[in-house]
Amino acid sequence: MIKRKLLVAFLCLSLAACSVSKKAEKKFDNGEYDLAIGLYESVIKKEEQPAEAYYYLAESYRLSNRLEIATPYYKKAIELGYDQEMIYYNYALSLKANANYEAAEQVLQEYMLEATDPKVKELVEHELDNLNNIDEILEDESYYTVNPLNEINTSASEYSPYFHDGELYFTSTRDDGKIYKATGENFSDIYKVKSKGALVDTTSITKLPDIINWPNANEGSIAITSNGRTMVFARGNTGKRKGLNDVNLYITRYRNGQWSEPQLMAINDPNAWNSTPAFSSDDRTLYFSSNREGGFGGNDLYSATVNSRGVWGNVRNLGPQINTPEDELFPATSQDGRLFFSSNGHPGLGKLDLFYAERKAGKIYVTHMGNPMNSNKDDFALFLYAPDRGFFSSDRPNGKGRDDIYTFKNEDPNLKIVNYYLVGTTTTNNSNNEEVILPGVNVRFFSQDSVLLGEVLTSQDGKFNFRVSEEENYFIIAEKEDYFTTRKLFSTVGKTVDKSTLTELITNKIFETTILLEEIILDKAFELENIYYDFDSANIRADAAIELDRLVTILKDNPPIKIELSSHTDARGEAAYNQDLSKRRAQSAVAYIISQGIDASRITARGYGESQLKIPDAQTEEEHETNRRTEFKVTEYDKEIAKRIKQQEDALFKKDNVQVEVKEERLEPQNKTEEDEFDFN
Repeated sequence: MIKRKLLVAFLCLSLAACSVSKKAEKKFDNGEYDLAIGLYESVIKKEEQPAEAYYYLAESYRLSNRLEIATPYYKKAIELGYDQEMIYYNYALSLKANANYEAAEQVLQEYMLEATDPKVKELVEHELDNLNNIDEILEDESYYTVNPLNEINTSASEYSPYFHDGELYFTSTRDDGKIYKATGENFSDIYKVKSKGALVDTTSITKLPDIINWPNANEGSIAITSNGRTMVFARGNTGKRKGLNDVNLYITRYRNGQWSEPQLMAINDPNAWNSTPAFSSDDRTLYFSSNREGGFGGNDLYSATVNSRGVWGNVRNLGPQINTPEDELFPATSQDGRLFFSSNGHPGLGKLDLFYAERKAGKIYVTHMGNPMNSNKDDFALFLYAPDRGFFSSDRPNGKGRDDIYTFKNEDPNLKIVNYYLVGTTTTNNSNNEEVILPGVNVRFFSQDSVLLGEVLTSQDGKFNFRVSEEENYFIIAEKEDYFTTRKLFSTVGKTVDKSTLTELITNKIFETTILLEEIILDKAFELENIYYDFDSANIRADAAIELDRLVTILKDNPPIKIELSSHTDARGEAAYNQDLSKRRAQSAVAYIISQGIDASRITARGYGESQLKIPDAQTEEEHETNRRTEFKVTEYDKEIAKRIKQQEDALFKKDNVQVEVKEERLEPQNKTEEDEFDFN
């Protein structure tokens, strides 16, 4: 009888443990990590060697952003023989989060002796490289001073500070309400407080209205355009989808003293996590983080641009110089064009660290911001409200809550900020052949490797401007209906300001350019300069090929047009012979253009011989060479083709149905530099 009672008791305990284990597994699979933690702890108490429970307990702490607490549970799971290679990598990261760098390196080196999973090996090798940089990072000199913003920090989480127009916006879980089961905290909302830099008026703390903050969702990480009329923020974890991918970017506009109903942005990937938005200084680019397919790791940084019609699209990954196999989040831009962000994939001190990326001579350089900006905990969501000071978030020890907001100041005595801008004007020639302003031109700005960096529609003054980087080459494409699409090169190479000569904190270096667009008039002749032929020859000279390449570019940039290419001779020789020679020269030029990828149906060769001399009484060889010229004229302009091309471009841009106002920044010229123009070759 006693043995039977013991057996029944044992079975009851086993069934109870099994039931708890299934509940824990369900909570974990649903992303309810805070609830899973308590259940896995119960499983551990009721089982003798629950290796799997220890592992998932550790994972629950990691996935609820408490990686440093997971260390003993990873260790115990390994000791009990849990057989999953990723555990060694995560165990090492948890040791690193506790600043136990030597132990983390040892775990990874021991794993590499037995490693079989190539994907895990790649992560481990990357992290070993990072750990090798720890000493160098700790030795770097830093001029930053850091202080907690205790006026608004609470025992809840405060993070993602954003300063705009005398108000500090931030995200917090302080409000009592429904618990978010992944973290065990309240759902987060967006708040604001009146502020003069780091001096806040705590009596003015208010939560944004219910149209922004939903009671059963997490909102946070806002970005506001400089005119204050458009806001983008993240909202998610509404329960509509399982796991952590239920987070997307929303856009809203400020009208008549209130925010409009937020709308999902089309740049979201519906199957991914999309969050942490940030506008560029000119409001034309939106940076954000996403774990969509095709990236380099967990969460990558992406950019989207707004076109001349206020449509967001052109989403692109920022590339492997910035993105790593791990996470990159919380982008922010500075006045001098640097991109700040948080990462646990670049060499750092623990979990998320603060970095900035800057372009120099066409390359991207990433810099760790050092101690005290960074710690072995999460340091993230930096925002600059002045060139030398700002806010960021951290869950470092001795704070009031899990995450707190800190202020910082850069006290580097040699700090100098140089902003580089290209300011341009679009023009055309009027009926009197006078150059006049041409408004309504769509101007697109590209890097040398054809990445679209910005787009703007010129207003009545024909002005446009773009931020540029030092020691880089760019090109501009300007287009307007009934005008030739025009391409122009621009470069800042060799024009970098020597900061050692500067006395002011901020210097604006402004380059100026003009883009002339010719109206498309059928049968109007345009001479191709430098298309010269040797006497009695139809062969294309090297100098002529350079100029013909320009015509190739015009044809590629203007698909709706068809042209006639004509050749003219001098008056030496028989008229019939010159007629034949000019035809052969025109055919030779057309053949060259077709060889460069232009459809033969778009171009016709015509020889005029000596019938249209520019200098009828030519005497010198130079004058004869002027008569030996080549011209082109548009014979057909198909607007339907132009319309279809525009529709295709819109589709490629991934058109968003949300229209936003785009601020056109006005710059007062300072330190002007004349335009740089290059021939295409």
